[in-house]
Amino acid sequence: MTETAFYLVALLALAGGAGLAWSGNVVHAALFLILSLLAVAGLYLLLLADFLALVQVLLYGGAVTILMIFAMMLTRVRDVPETLDNEQRIWAIPLAAVVFGLTVVAAYTTPWRALSVPVAVHVDFTTIGVSLFTDWAVPFEIASLVLLVALMGAIVIARADERE
Repeated sequence: MTETAFYLVALLALAGGAGLAWSGNVVHAALFLILSLLAVAGLYLLLLADFLALVQVLLYGGAVTILMIFAMMLTRVRDVPETLDNEQRIWAIPLAAVVFGLTVVAAYTTPWRALSVPVAVHVDFTTIGVSLFTDWAVPFEIASLVLLVALMGAIVIARADERE
């Protein structure tokens, strides 16, 4: 049952990535990105990494994707369609196939070593929360301020173009 769920979630992640790569509309591409990131969160859940799944949904699936959508809307990406599609697209699929083939060959030819002692480390949310709000509070706030300043800068740049 777990293996079937893994393959279904992995298929969703691949479908989201393919839709992201082949979508002609930037908003649709962002929605495919959300699908792919949520599927990766599902993979984390199958690996019993609850915290990573939560971070994946909140940070990547939510905040980063919404920030990208705001940036696309504020910079008027739709006004410049020639920058979204060019002649290099022909080389993208063969290059991606070569990289995928090299990755598969590397995965199958690498002599993977099995762990002699099973790893049984489980960190609960309380420990992570205490560490986040004591040891990592200042870097977390600095990162949020940098993102806020970037969003405000994008708004100022977009509004300056409207006045001209």
